[in-house]
Amino acid sequence: MNDQIDLSGKTAVTEGHAQTPGAGPYLEKPAVAHGQESTWEEKCESSPEETRRDTPGLGINIIFDRFARSVTGWAGSPAAFGLAFLVVVVWGATGPIFHYSETWQLVINTGTTIITFLMVFIIQQSQNKDSVALHLKLNELLASQKGASNSLVDIEKLDDGQLEKVTKFYAELAKRADELQGTARSPR
Repeated sequence: MNDQIDLSGKTAVTEGHAQTPGAGPYLEKPAVAHGQESTWEEKCESSPEETRRDTPGLGINIIFDRFARSVTGWAGSPAAFGLAFLVVVVWGATGPIFHYSETWQLVINTGTTIITFLMVFIIQQSQNKDSVALHLKLNELLASQKGASNSLVDIEKLDDGQLEKVTKFYAELAKRADELQGTARSPR
């Protein structure tokens, strides 16, 4: 990938195409003759059987996605908090019965460690999906606005150094705009 950021305030070069942040080239939805190409909504309406047949290994992804969505939905509920609180109260109340033994302590430590370990993967899956959906929504907003620049579409694919350069570029651009307007921004 040929990604360069020119901090002179002029150009961002992404995959060989020069682009000025805040200016064209613009995203335009291609004109398609009737019947040649379907919309993304139509492409997403394939049956689960077609999706699994067209994409090997996708069946387990669909199952895990549904599982993760339901678990994260439930885990963030008041009922889940109440259950967790009740478990801790019961565990604490049984301390005198088990003489606060190492086994008694090991039960709560092991249980919470296992639950935490598994929840990391479930929550990460939900976060990844939400992040992709958010990026697609933002890309659609850019694509729908006449005159919007596409220079920031897929910016999440840049590495940290490149993102830092883009951040500095836009900070400098904001500073120049403030100077032109006679106002000043507080540094972040």
